[in-house]
Amino acid sequence: MRVFVTGASGWIGSAVVPELIGAGHQVTGLARSEASAAALTAARVEVHRGTLDDLDALRDAAAASDGVIHLAFKHDLAFTGDFQGAADADRRAVEAFGEVLAGSDRPFVIASGTLGIAPGRMATERDGHTPDPALAAAHGSGPATRLATAELVLSFASRGVRSSVMRLPPTNHGDGDNGFMATLVAIARDKGVSGYIGDGSNRWPAVHRLDSAHLFRLAVEKAPAGSTLHAVADEGVPIRDIAEVIGRHLDVPVVSIPAEQAAEHFTWLGGFIGLDAPASSALTRELMEWQPTHPGLIEDLDKGHYFENPSA
Repeated sequence: MRVFVTGASGWIGSAVVPELIGAGHQVTGLARSEASAAALTAARVEVHRGTLDDLDALRDAAAASDGVIHLAFKHDLAFTGDFQGAADADRRAVEAFGEVLAGSDRPFVIASGTLGIAPGRMATERDGHTPDPALAAAHGSGPATRLATAELVLSFASRGVRSSVMRLPPTNHGDGDNGFMATLVAIARDKGVSGYIGDGSNRWPAVHRLDSAHLFRLAVEKAPAGSTLHAVADEGVPIRDIAEVIGRHLDVPVVSIPAEQAAEHFTWLGGFIGLDAPASSALTRELMEWQPTHPGLIEDLDKGHYFENPSA
């Protein structure tokens, strides 16, 4: 199968690509820069130059492929305050892919997220398909747009696309991760304490990026049309447990941070770190015969690689 992958040189994409190639697939990757193109070439990926805004380039690549995995998102735009702009660009890209793939029965897999799907209880693949009232009230907000885009992808199943939505937990951990876990380590190193909110019992799901990459490959190969999948290995790791591992490795105190001080202490993570958002992947494991085999989050943190770079 020839698979077109957006975000192929990113954190998740750079694990998905060798997973696909190792299974005998040919991969074409979207590259918006010379550096991305060089990285893809080195990974034995055919380069397709373009950006998420270049809809004709996306259509051409999809038309020449047997399936599409869409991982790219304008994180740089989102993190500088224009989440809506990033979500709108993502929506346009998805619509372009849908136009090309309609009636072909070819697979189309997109990355989504588990965070906020069912706050305070175990989220399943059946949750999140009716807009959250808070998001619905914020009509046109970036999060609402992203939820609507995922639902649009699922609706492509009725138009002859083998579409599926892969919900990822907030942390896809592994050696080289610069996401939430690396940020928590950096904050603890900077503040001299490893913090959590309240009693720290709130839970986050997690997965090793190599396990999620394997599930992306299974999805493009055999996920039924209209599938919602959860790439979740750890259903819910208490944030205090994470803080304790960080504190032990950095040799700093582990402390509770009052909720009203979360934004000051955790900066941009302040709005997330106190959420209780466990998620199950039981339905996905049964449907896809997927079983995570790589270290869980606590075991991975204990390996020490998150603490080796003082600038992390």
